[in-house]
Amino acid sequence: MDFIFIEELRLETLIGVYDWERHRRQTIQIDLEVGLRDRHAAASDDVADTVDYGAVAERLRRLAAESEFALIESLAETIADIILGEFKAAWVKARVTKLGLMRDAKRVGIVIHREASSLK
Repeated sequence: MDFIFIEELRLETLIGVYDWERHRRQTIQIDLEVGLRDRHAAASDDVADTVDYGAVAERLRRLAAESEFALIESLAETIADIILGEFKAAWVKARVTKLGLMRDAKRVGIVIHREASSLK
């Protein structure tokens, strides 16, 4: 099983259920593992034959800049839908973390795993 990964992609976005969260951008961290459908890219040595992690990062930057979510669960699901739908990945494991939200916890977040076969 081959996959690409992006670790500690930090983005600013509006996210949260509390009033103070709705008016101030917060830093979130995204960690991804993205399953490749085959090994064709290894043979062709062509970025067009794989999931371009630079394009993925740019797409997630746009998502964070343009969107508002109440729940990180919704954000994580949207990320998974983008990776599976737009980038045609076989599967995705997405970790979305809110940093410094709780005084006694360094991070809070969610991890989801979705497969292309689970698309609606």
